[in-house]
Amino acid sequence: MRIIAGLAKGRTLSAVAGATRPTSDRAREGLFSSLLSEFGDFTALKVLDLFAGSGAIGLEALSRGAGLVHAVEKNESACKTITKNAELVAKSKTSGEFHLYSMSVHKFLEIPAPAMYDIVYLDPPYDFSDVELYKCLVQLRAGGFLKEDAVIAVERAGKTGSMKWPSGYESIRERNYGQAVIYYGKLTQNG
Repeated sequence: MRIIAGLAKGRTLSAVAGATRPTSDRAREGLFSSLLSEFGDFTALKVLDLFAGSGAIGLEALSRGAGLVHAVEKNESACKTITKNAELVAKSKTSGEFHLYSMSVHKFLEIPAPAMYDIVYLDPPYDFSDVELYKCLVQLRAGGFLKEDAVIAVERAGKTGSMKWPSGYESIRERNYGQAVIYYGKLTQNG
């Protein structure tokens, strides 16, 4: 698994053995291509990577110029991998700030929002229920974590069927990458 673009391009990231399911290179490339079409570039954007795994998504955003990246992961082994990967990316002199929150996503979403984010990426385990996912999305909206024009991207198993967004969100697109589908949403205009 490598950083695809930006200051840390080509750096090889460590994976978490058995504890997580990393986003495929194809899906990561597609995700960042879609986000580039929304934002133009990543300069100074604030990114939240929930269920961060190895931290690859957040660190890719940092490499591309994000101003702030917060990663949330509760698995101890994954947190050690994220820390190691963040140190590797930091050697590329990225200018943004990176912070790891070693806690569950639900616990993180119960604290006061440390920032309002432009991009939120959720990659829960494939067996994570729709009910729990919706709870996360409701907490994001209610807790003031999202900027008005934020893009929320959710990765789910390709075989789970179409995702339905909770009230307050609208779907903007979905992309199928074989075993994974990434669903993109925004806050509805009337909030």
